[in-house]
Amino acid sequence: MPMSSKVLLQSAHQALGATFGAWFGLALPEHYTSFAAEYRMAREAAVVLDVSYRAWFELTGPDRIRYLNAVVSNDTQALAPGQGTVALLLNPQGHILAELEAFAFPERYLISCHAPVRERTLQTLDRYIIMDDATLSDVSDQFVAMAIEGPATPGILKELCGFDAPPGPEFAHQHVEIAGANCLLIHRSEFRGTGVRLLVPAAQAEAVWQAALTAVRQHGGGPAGYAALNSLRLEAGVPWFGYDFDDTVIPHEAALESTHISFSKGCYTGQEIVERVRSRGHIRRKRVSLKIEGGIPGAKETLQAGGKAVGQVTSAAPSPALSAAVGMGYVRQEHFAPGSRLEWSGGIAEVIELPLRT
Repeated sequence: MPMSSKVLLQSAHQALGATFGAWFGLALPEHYTSFAAEYRMAREAAVVLDVSYRAWFELTGPDRIRYLNAVVSNDTQALAPGQGTVALLLNPQGHILAELEAFAFPERYLISCHAPVRERTLQTLDRYIIMDDATLSDVSDQFVAMAIEGPATPGILKELCGFDAPPGPEFAHQHVEIAGANCLLIHRSEFRGTGVRLLVPAAQAEAVWQAALTAVRQHGGGPAGYAALNSLRLEAGVPWFGYDFDDTVIPHEAALESTHISFSKGCYTGQEIVERVRSRGHIRRKRVSLKIEGGIPGAKETLQAGGKAVGQVTSAAPSPALSAAVGMGYVRQEHFAPGSRLEWSGGIAEVIELPLRT
């Protein structure tokens, strides 16, 4: 993706010696020191990350609960205040327009998507508000999102805000005070580890970043960039919207049906296609995780079997855990099974179980 907008914390990252790269269409830190050091801190201590790649919307009004449940793939109607979930926004043909996170509050929802599809997602959601008494607002510029990840996270939270554990199950959330700022603490790990996300008022973002950085360093950690994060999430089997799935695929092809879809809720846009695929139990291609030998292939690298193209890579990165590269890609049905060995221009790609590590 081409580099575009700068993030609010750019000067703080520059002061730490960050090298920037293009991630989710934003100029985000690639690394501060080295990939190896930042990967190791995330596994053994803790890291703080700028996760400004997300956009944020607020949904209010008496019809908000019925409305949101009717347009997304998961059950948002059942959420109590303080709970959240992940869902998909589909078009009528079942293709994935956005991956959404929804967080319930007594009088509103907070909804998050990936920044590159901010405008399209806002327009799509707003278009479905027809007779509903509901109001959707883009509040992205009011907040900065950051994450604390790693085994030392509980101790860091204790020092920062008095909590020694994330707030309940995944997507659970509550307000806490950090460095004088009223922050939303969300139990959400970027790579299925021990981690939280902080949604911070933009005006106080730098103060909270510095407080989090200080606490993380006291536990043997530091800031981490997206080079390390990319490897960590691939090892955990976490796909990224815009990299590993997008509006060219349907949920079953993206292997998201068990995490992003409720098959017991009422109707929603794209449900007919999702149900048809489930009832037939057949898809021709699917996203899989890959152990890759011979280098790190680029996105859209062709995967072959017996000299014939059978798929392509979507993402790849170094994997210290595998002593090879780890990646994701789409393969044809006959190669879904773990252990399937495919060729790419640099060597071998083997289909593996995901997640590799949790």
